[in-house]
Amino acid sequence: MRKTCLNCVYELAKKDPRVVFIGSDIGAGTLDAFKREFPDRFFMEGVGEANIIGLAAGLALNGKIVYINTLASFITRRCFEQVLLDLALHRARVRLIGSGGGLVYGPLGPTHNPTEDIAIMRAVPGMTIAAPADAEEMKRLMPQTLEVGGPVYIRLGKGGDPVVTSPEHGFRLGEPVLARPGRDALLVSTGIMLGPTLRAAEELGAEGVGCGVLHVHTVKPLDAAALLRAAEGVPVIATVEEHSVTGGLGGAVAEALMEAGPGRVKRFRRLGLPDAFPDGYGSQAQLLERYGLTAGAIAENIREMRR
Repeated sequence: MRKTCLNCVYELAKKDPRVVFIGSDIGAGTLDAFKREFPDRFFMEGVGEANIIGLAAGLALNGKIVYINTLASFITRRCFEQVLLDLALHRARVRLIGSGGGLVYGPLGPTHNPTEDIAIMRAVPGMTIAAPADAEEMKRLMPQTLEVGGPVYIRLGKGGDPVVTSPEHGFRLGEPVLARPGRDALLVSTGIMLGPTLRAAEELGAEGVGCGVLHVHTVKPLDAAALLRAAEGVPVIATVEEHSVTGGLGGAVAEALMEAGPGRVKRFRRLGLPDAFPDGYGSQAQLLERYGLTAGAIAENIREMRR
């Protein structure tokens, strides 16, 4: 997914002279073609995220559209004040590409597992947050980031994630995709959790449970109207995210349901990571299993809620 995302930045740069790329402490050889063809629009900086955000803000306020790539743990935590004041306050058109959101870097422990990155960015006024499910959806997302007013946070998986989206569903930034219809239950997911969520819905479908799946690739702004249409008449709703249950997709969906008024509150559950630093070390897959974010565990939660 990361390679696809950066290739898309290169393609955008070939078409639009406003596009600038800034890398922070990422591997040698990244975007060599970009560097070779557009050396005046390519910057590879070291470990200094706060300074890089300031640099990007200055470029953006002078007419550039800046794409920054580094680890999600650093681009959200380490330079939050600069993101808030240098970018968001001025509605600077900077796109923050966060590699390894969630548990991607599981072997490196909690310092490199940003399980609160969406919550951090949701608190920033005017921030758009996108979490595509796979590389193919990334290709549909990136061209639409070009003209967004204000900053954008793009949450990346590790790469090699199975393709589970379809161009037949279409893609428009800000509009969730009803990936599977169903009236007995609704699973609302974001990012790479679409894959296990779809498998959970298929498992439930084999048992005669019509489980819908709403893929929220744009967590902010949340399309509450689309959510409410998908939730209409559905007795059981659960959100699924590779993120803390505090402040992420689950919180956004709960807020929308509550604010919609009487009769909208259903049996509701947030499936995600607990309000604690991830403990233990292991691969992303091992940690997802540890925290109940597999297809089988998701399906079992729906069964419990329907009893």
